[in-house]
Amino acid sequence: MVHVTANVMVSLDGYAAGPDRSQTSESPFGDCDFEMFARWRFGDVDANAAEIGSAVGADAYVMGRNMFTPGRGEHDLGWTGWWGDDPPYRAPVFVVTHHEREPLAMAGGTTFTFVTSGLRDAFHRAVAVAGDRAGEGGRVSIAGGVTTLNQCLAAGLVDELRLHVAPVVFGGGQRLFDGVPGVRLEQVSCRATEHVTHLVYRVLH
Repeated sequence: MVHVTANVMVSLDGYAAGPDRSQTSESPFGDCDFEMFARWRFGDVDANAAEIGSAVGADAYVMGRNMFTPGRGEHDLGWTGWWGDDPPYRAPVFVVTHHEREPLAMAGGTTFTFVTSGLRDAFHRAVAVAGDRAGEGGRVSIAGGVTTLNQCLAAGLVDELRLHVAPVVFGGGQRLFDGVPGVRLEQVSCRATEHVTHLVYRVLH
């Protein structure tokens, strides 16, 4: 059976992004203290190498449109993602969107496929690809953003949740578990470094 994981950075008060519509090309997580929020990820790489590595290496990915681009409405065909020419995924990525766009092949094996038929269709396509690539040991990763992750949690699609809790308070924004009724978790591990606490949970179905 394909295993479904999700990695998400959250603030101490449970927010994974700033207020909706505050995202820009310069502020991928919206109106928040990004330097404090993500310094473990970009400024303290050696101490958090295992957790950073856990966010990639899947056989297929699912992400929401705003994880790929800050744009709204029709796609800007000049925009190819936040990651430059060689995104870290190196596998098929299914982007849930309301607007059609042709698949976008990038260096390193990443191909973004834009799915307009809904989250469940994107998820099932990712599971099928992961199964084809790695058999029963395949892995799908829910790559964000938080709205997409919450929808996956509410639908019971996630097997393992990996939280990276930064010591910063947003006071508002887009919160993890909004609209997720009664999710049951079993703690697997906990590890702290200077700028973050890494929590891994098994989702009980």
